[in-house]
Amino acid sequence: QVQLVESGGGLVQTGGSLRLSCAASGNFLSINAMGWYRQAPGKERELVARISSGGSTDYVDSVKGRFTISRDNAKNTVYLQMNSLKPEDTAVYYCNTALILRNGVSSRSWGQGTQVTVSS
Repeated sequence: QVQLVESGGGLVQTGGSLRLSCAASGNFLSINAMGWYRQAPGKERELVARISSGGSTDYVDSVKGRFTISRDNAKNTVYLQMNSLKPEDTAVYYCNTALILRNGVSSRSWGQGTQVTVSS
């Protein structure tokens, strides 16, 4: 069983910053890609940023230049530094990881979600 524990969400004013963290634990051999998704009320979940096992990153256009994804492989943790936040960034943010389980099977896991609210 794999668990992803997220932290760092909250309420911030426009222009402020937050840092999300997601730590993976459980019965797995390795972690491949890690990413952050978000879902705003009435909208579909969208990929915000992802980072490969080698450190390559991708971002949705709306956050480029403002958000930075990083990972600490020793801690099985992925981070999302969010700067210059806007009200349209308000959403529940979910961590997602691609894992190799101990039985050799590929799997994907989701965190429980953390609320980010940006006030205008």
